[in-house]
Amino acid sequence: MKLYTTNDYIRDTFGEKLYKISLNAGTTCPNRDGTVGIGGCIFCSASGSGDFSENAELDINSQIERAKMRIAGKCRCKRFIAYFQSFTNTYGDPETLRRKFLAAAKRDDIAAVSIASRPDCFGPEILEIINEVKTIKPVWIELGLQTSNDRTAKLINRCYTLDEYDKTMNNLKRLDVHVVVHMIIGLPGETKQDMISTVRYIADSGADGIKLQLLHVLKNTVLEKMYINGEFDVLTFEEYADILCDCLMELPPDMVVHRFTGDGPKKILVAPMWSADKKMVLNRLNRIVSDL
Repeated sequence: MKLYTTNDYIRDTFGEKLYKISLNAGTTCPNRDGTVGIGGCIFCSASGSGDFSENAELDINSQIERAKMRIAGKCRCKRFIAYFQSFTNTYGDPETLRRKFLAAAKRDDIAAVSIASRPDCFGPEILEIINEVKTIKPVWIELGLQTSNDRTAKLINRCYTLDEYDKTMNNLKRLDVHVVVHMIIGLPGETKQDMISTVRYIADSGADGIKLQLLHVLKNTVLEKMYINGEFDVLTFEEYADILCDCLMELPPDMVVHRFTGDGPKKILVAPMWSADKKMVLNRLNRIVSDL
């Protein structure tokens, strides 16, 4: 099976190799601060899924320079994708967010700006800011859907509805930005059919790309307590590969597969430990997928 990967998309769109650097806008989430919920999603670490991001106390230019120095030994790219990753990057003071997004977009060494968020945080002001940034550099918006199953959404404390997702997706498509949707394979209580239903929902919603992510159990999360209490089992490599292959078969050929697994930070990873060997996992999955 030939996937349309991130590298393929970047080559076709930008004509060069780009490296994604993870930035921190210093935001939080509405389901952490009590606006729609508290505690955040049950799988989310204290850093808001931005464990590899730079220090939020630094300004954006300093974060970019620090990130470039950190990867200099393994990357010869001349330009980069500025990835605002930690927490909900469209949740906060609009003018502050605008300054940070534009600071990245206006740099010659930044080819695109990628903004991770959740669908219930795209009011009119934010959409206007995204449209402004788009006039300078291409914009990617990454939405953490995780599942289309209402029962699972409640369990993981997602705190927004599919109607909100649909509304935001429609608004973003009108702006003509590249929308990437995240889903998690292996959420507690979900069957393979539940996960395939989520893939179909994402494909039908108009998403340009997808990130398929293995469920990681991380330290000091609600999910860790559930795992320790025996409330669910994590997937074996074989189970994950089987579900992943079935999910990939549901995707339209032009959908960009930005990721089909992921690695949790080893220092806080509780399970599954087989996922800690990133190179081994990617090599095995690539072989399996290529044989589809």
